[in-house]
Amino acid sequence: MVNCVVKNWQGEQVGEATLEMRVAKEENAEHIVHRALVRQLHNQRQGTASTKTRAEVRGGGRKPWRQKGTGRARAGSIRSPLWRGGGVIFGPKPKDYNMKMNRKERRLALRTAFISRSEDLVVVENFNQQIEAPKTKTILEAFSRWGVDQHCKILLVVTEPTSDNVYLSVRNLGNVKMINHDGLNIYDILNADKIVVTSDALAKIQEVYNAE
Repeated sequence: MVNCVVKNWQGEQVGEATLEMRVAKEENAEHIVHRALVRQLHNQRQGTASTKTRAEVRGGGRKPWRQKGTGRARAGSIRSPLWRGGGVIFGPKPKDYNMKMNRKERRLALRTAFISRSEDLVVVENFNQQIEAPKTKTILEAFSRWGVDQHCKILLVVTEPTSDNVYLSVRNLGNVKMINHDGLNIYDILNADKIVVTSDALAKIQEVYNAE
């Protein structure tokens, strides 16, 4: 169990939130989180890279010159892999990179990764109503009040639906990624330097991922 300070829009402490999740055993935690991360990265690959073999390249049906007597190396096709414009030897072909992992293992890995980042977790009150108009400067000032470095990689976790003004305020920040609580994933958790989560989103995360 981890206790987190809850901050308001002005950066003042207004309460505490309890983060309690079942996680993997210490000896297995690193392995299961790594498997889940590799699975996510593999499943994002399209696997559509493709090259043509000498049999698939158009042309090359006629022998370019006779076998003997020309003084040149023998050749049977102008589409040989040794020729410019020829086929490709052992080139990539369409492939399915998807990896399987049990649902319970995936959820266990996500809970373990999330708890492991508790020191970098910043819990704030819902601030949808505080941003009256889309303005990047407003959200940057809020990060500063919450003790978050503006230049580090920030993962902002909110509940759905959220204010369009919040999205429009952060979309131009290359180091800030905003996701809904139901879009939480291993890569974003591990990739961020700081995780800013609203109190409602934190409650939803615990409700969803503690239900087995």
